[in-house]
Amino acid sequence: MMESNWRIGLPLALITAFMWALLPIALKGLLDEISATTATWFRFAGAAVLAGGYYQWKRRLNLRQLFQRSLLPLTLLAVAGLLTNYLSYASGLRFITPGAAQIVIQLAPLLLLTSSVIWLGEHFSPRQWLGVLMVLVGLPLFFNQRLPELLRGEDADYLLGLALFVLAAVGWAVYGFFQKKILSRARAQDLLVLIYIAGTLCFLPGADPLSVTGLDPVQWALLLFLTVNTLVAYGAFTKALGNWEASRVSATLALVPLMTLLIGSAIGTVWPDYIEVETLNWVSWVGAGVVVCGSLFAAIGRGR
Repeated sequence: MMESNWRIGLPLALITAFMWALLPIALKGLLDEISATTATWFRFAGAAVLAGGYYQWKRRLNLRQLFQRSLLPLTLLAVAGLLTNYLSYASGLRFITPGAAQIVIQLAPLLLLTSSVIWLGEHFSPRQWLGVLMVLVGLPLFFNQRLPELLRGEDADYLLGLALFVLAAVGWAVYGFFQKKILSRARAQDLLVLIYIAGTLCFLPGADPLSVTGLDPVQWALLLFLTVNTLVAYGAFTKALGNWEASRVSATLALVPLMTLLIGSAIGTVWPDYIEVETLNWVSWVGAGVVVCGSLFAAIGRGR
């Protein structure tokens, strides 16, 4: 049994949560200057160079096994899923706020859990079903102020943003589902490096790398942050799981949407021209709390 060390696991889990909470805020600050495809291409290209170079230097990279006949269909589906997630995520941020984005993206782990129950035969406890129900109840509560106009179809851009984030959640669930099947015969680092390389190649035709020449120093810093965000977040996440129980790490990461809402509200107050902040009433905050608690129950609710 793994020896638990919260003094190492908790800070690493908090680093992961903080990086993921900042991700949509940083990305939102770039999308007025560069396209979603360009931002996504830079994220993949940077990750491919840094991660690929590191693992190759350590002689811990073996991409060939992912192209074996038995693994290739699973590999292609996992790659397509995560590429869809990244691009839909960045594209959706043009139309909705970072806080709203983080609430909607909570559908991703629920879709993964549900697919694992249906197709992998995994056990789903009553507490986890309660978590799913809480998320489904919390979403309309969070969007209560926008709900009437959304139901009437009056805010087409916002609806498009929500749809893109639902697509991003589906893409992540597809990636997670097929990753489970792949990792019994291959390593996670190999799959991720292959995805980074595939994203670099697939998004290059639609990207405009030279458009970053017009960025100011703050925007360059944001682009650099986005480039290293995935590597740092996933590295801290993996090490957190190696030093702390998965349930406790999941509990910490369930706080990501609330962290994004609080950080976004603070930035919106100090720097109102940077990003649009979701207008929240007390019902919205209750809805956000219900979504977070539901995600927590679904992730760690294996109890009887």
